[in-house]
Amino acid sequence: MNSRQVNEQLLWKSALILTIAGIVTKILSAAYRIPFQNIVGDIGFYIYQQVYPFYGIALILSTYGFPVIISMVIAEHIDANNINIKKVILTSFFALTIVFTLVFISIFLGAERIARLMGDIELVFPIKVVSFSFLFVPILSILRGFFQGQNNMTPTAISQIGEQSVRVATILIFTYLLFVNGFSNYTGIAGAVFGSITGMLCSSTILIYFLLKTKYGAIIRSPNLNNSRLLKTSSIVKVIIGQGFIICISSMFLVLLQLVDAMTLFSQLVKSGDYSIAEAKVVKGVYDRGQPLIQLGTVVATSLSLTMVPLISSALARNDFSLIKEKVRLAIRISVIVGLGATVGLISIIRPTNIMLFKTIDGSTVLSVLAITILFSSVTMTATAIIQGMGTSLTPALYVGIGVGSKVFLNYLLIPHFGTIGAAVATVMAFAITTFLMIRLLTVKLAVPLFILKYAKSALLAGLSMAIILYIYELLIYIILPLEATNRLFATIHSLSGVLVGGAIYIFIIIRRNVFSQHELTALPFGRKLLRIGKSSTTI
Repeated sequence: MNSRQVNEQLLWKSALILTIAGIVTKILSAAYRIPFQNIVGDIGFYIYQQVYPFYGIALILSTYGFPVIISMVIAEHIDANNINIKKVILTSFFALTIVFTLVFISIFLGAERIARLMGDIELVFPIKVVSFSFLFVPILSILRGFFQGQNNMTPTAISQIGEQSVRVATILIFTYLLFVNGFSNYTGIAGAVFGSITGMLCSSTILIYFLLKTKYGAIIRSPNLNNSRLLKTSSIVKVIIGQGFIICISSMFLVLLQLVDAMTLFSQLVKSGDYSIAEAKVVKGVYDRGQPLIQLGTVVATSLSLTMVPLISSALARNDFSLIKEKVRLAIRISVIVGLGATVGLISIIRPTNIMLFKTIDGSTVLSVLAITILFSSVTMTATAIIQGMGTSLTPALYVGIGVGSKVFLNYLLIPHFGTIGAAVATVMAFAITTFLMIRLLTVKLAVPLFILKYAKSALLAGLSMAIILYIYELLIYIILPLEATNRLFATIHSLSGVLVGGAIYIFIIIRRNVFSQHELTALPFGRKLLRIGKSSTTI
């Protein structure tokens, strides 16, 4: 086995470890919101979602932004004495500590101002609690970046899973205890927000344990040496802070849109005069039901398409442009096919799904509109990762900025007239604009069309067929099980069986229409089984 093959295997192993950890943490991060909403109700969910974007930003900064750029700098400047590694770590730590201490102070002391901008002064205490999460960004970023720079992804993966597990457990336990014992909604949610602190504390502890118990700790403890090749402090700070924030912005798109809604939606609903303050809180809480649905739907699509990114990066290093084009087109096609299936499927069973997860059908129309985001989000996240893997970071960040700006403008334009439907349309449009820009950039860079009419027709046919079948299935299930439409058990049976029926129809048509070649299918999880299904259906 030659060195290139060894490097590719290490790349795949590292990517697989982080991909699995990412999928687990994203599922945890989305799934807990369902029992959480059942405990706190729509008003409690509104309060939580108002402050969650702050934690979401801290999470992305310490997971996908600074660790990536720190690991790149470390990997590029490894030397025999490890003095440059130590210089990168210490300089980055002090620089990030200064930056995020200022961020913490600004949010903590400005909590009242932020709450007033949101239109709800009672949010001050939860905002102050969540501000502490930014104090953990430096230590988490440095240690994750350090291990990743050594091509050791295990500490990062375990710390991510540990952080979300402890956070989710804290949220559910604290929320239940505080609400059961009669505390106010805002105090109860502050207890839930405290989960961000316990989760990050757990993650930090795990990373420090790995550092102290492994050979890597010796690098930090090594004495300073005079060396003419020592990196300049200003150069390190410029790269870490500048490029780190640029990479982070591209990963923050969804949470930044949530922040825009937190800052504008409730206050605009109240200003419109159509809702009282209490009614606006409930309506915003119902609207926020869409977030876990979007996250779960997007995880399914991106977990498959992003497996192509390491191959693309490896091909780029070898200047194998034919393979790059092939894998990019496959990654985009996967994100479109899976994203479209998840979008159409969710819209088709949105009412029973709403009851199954959140007890009522409130906001089903709004959630249907938000479901369209799954398709655009899947494509955008995949395209962004590919573009960054090809060495371009600033342009995706700029496009995300355009998307966020579009969301702000459309929120103020549409919410006063259409309420939460307007906010949902604004989210879809923001994603659509960004998706268009990302795909256009990829098309120009590769000089090859990413969408082929044949595949687009097959995907639309599969989606339309699934929607029709699920509509007929809904009529039949009401005849077979003559229960009240609002019955939660009935809704659960309807939703889960609908997923199986709709998914089977969609996958069957996609395979029969040869949207993916035999070689492409075998490269995907469960691809060989799907290939056998396609062959057996052909012989019938």
